[in-house]
This record gives sequence, C-alpha cells and structure tokens, in this order.
Amino acid sequence: MIGALAAALIAGSLLLAVVCVVTAVRDRPMGMVLLVGLGVLEVALLVQAGVGVAKVVAGQSPGETATFVGYLIGTVLIPPVAALWALAERTRWGPAVAAVACFAIPVMTGRLLQIWQGTP
Repeated sequence: MIGALAAALIAGSLLLAVVCVVTAVRDRPMGMVLLVGLGVLEVALLVQAGVGVAKVVAGQSPGETATFVGYLIGTVLIPPVAALWALAERTRWGPAVAAVACFAIPVMTGRLLQIWQGTP
C-alpha cells in the first residue's frame, strides 16, 4: 500500500463528503461538480486497487489476503453505485447518498492500511 495515496484518498473523500452535505442541506439535486468529484475519487481508488493487487501478486501480501482484496473491491464499487443512486434520486437525498458513500471510503481505506500493516 502507498501511504501517501491512502492519505490523499481519505482527505479527498472527506472533502467531497462535505461538499455533498452542503449540497444536500441547500436542497439541491446531484450536480456535475459532485459527479466529477466521484469520478476522480473512483480513478484514485482504481489506482489504489491496482497497486494493492500488484503487490499481492508480487508476494508482498498481508496476513489476511482475502479480506484485503475484498476491501479493495468494495472501495472500487462504492462511488459508481453512489453516483447512479444519487443521479436517480433528484431530491436532496441524492447528494446525501453520495455523502454517505464518501464517508465510507476513508473508513475502508483506513481498514485497508490496518490489514496491510498486520494490525488487528
């Protein structure tokens, strides 16, 4: 795992979550800014997943490889599902769904770091 990438993912995801919450509080539907933010977050998560899988294949696997790969897959699936759901929900709850997804990414990224370092 790349610590700097994980830190950037956590910070970026939390920033995007705040923007989503502000949009929801203002009673606005999902807009292009949030959609682009989720797209950028997805690209960064795909890079993290690629690096993680490459390190596992290279033999630098953590103790719980299946859990690690499961978390990688889960983090990659969250933003597209949240974007589709948020676009389908044209009320304030669309950005609220995206905010919950953006809050889930830092938690899962932190857990990925713990698994990689062997912390229970």
